[in-house]
Amino acid sequence: MKNENKIKGGIYGLLVGDALGVPYEFHRAEDIPPFDEIEMTPPAGFARAHSTVAPATWSDDGAQALCLLDSLLEKGKFDLDDFSHKLLDWYDDGYMAVDGRVFDVGIQTGMALDCYRQDMPAERCGMVRPDGKGNGALMRVLPLALWHEGSNEQLVSDAHRQCLITHGNITNQISCALYVLIARQLLNGADMQTALDASVAELRRIYEAEKNYAYEFEFRLRPDEKGIWHGNGSGYVVDSLRSAVMLMLEKHSYEEVVKGAVALGDDTDTTACIAGGLAGIVYGYDGIPARWLDALREKETAEKLLEKLLR
Repeated sequence: MKNENKIKGGIYGLLVGDALGVPYEFHRAEDIPPFDEIEMTPPAGFARAHSTVAPATWSDDGAQALCLLDSLLEKGKFDLDDFSHKLLDWYDDGYMAVDGRVFDVGIQTGMALDCYRQDMPAERCGMVRPDGKGNGALMRVLPLALWHEGSNEQLVSDAHRQCLITHGNITNQISCALYVLIARQLLNGADMQTALDASVAELRRIYEAEKNYAYEFEFRLRPDEKGIWHGNGSGYVVDSLRSAVMLMLEKHSYEEVVKGAVALGDDTDTTACIAGGLAGIVYGYDGIPARWLDALREKETAEKLLEKLLR
């Protein structure tokens, strides 16, 4: 049985978190408004990022996540070429973007999709910058966990593959793999600490036969190191993952999690998207503040996909 409240919470959790964070992007933590003043429309006098974008608009994060969900629902499996085509449609024509307008594109994502347009195979595009370890694949991967009914091994494999079109580095792949396993645990009712511990153990098991992945997982994420689950809200994929885990462990409501993400400053929309998706699962659609859901623009785009997902 699909838990509609958790699944809707995951999709709207990432979209609302993304939209909440958009106006605060690129600001230092010390320049972010006080916690109780972090809203879709920032306080008067705050220098909004993307000042021509209307409040409550999701950015590239939300649009790419919806492209992934759309592809999964259309194909009934993860299809890298179809997903890559949809990302290119987003990049070129605003597919799944609010108002059809693309206003925030990561440097590596743009470079990779330019290569894909020129007929480079999708599997190679994400290595256009071989050391690129931005969070552009992590921010969009959650729909995979919400849709997937296969084994953990299959889920991890698909999480790896969805990285390849834009962020092929193995660090991005292991970060996405751990994230979707955590999301699956949360969907099944685990608390965050249990979900984290179980997912670390499960990924170690899956990587036993993949020595390069096993090494990267232990070396880069260092999951057993004391105090390691602390993040600063930057665009580095490992820091983004740690920021989301930290917020989920420390905060006690959806609103606290996404406001906490914005309060970190820097890559506010993406941190709030990544953390907000997990918080939406835990606290459910009903746990997302109604004022934010009511304000979110072009909700009908998400609703159409959710209707198919929840059938």
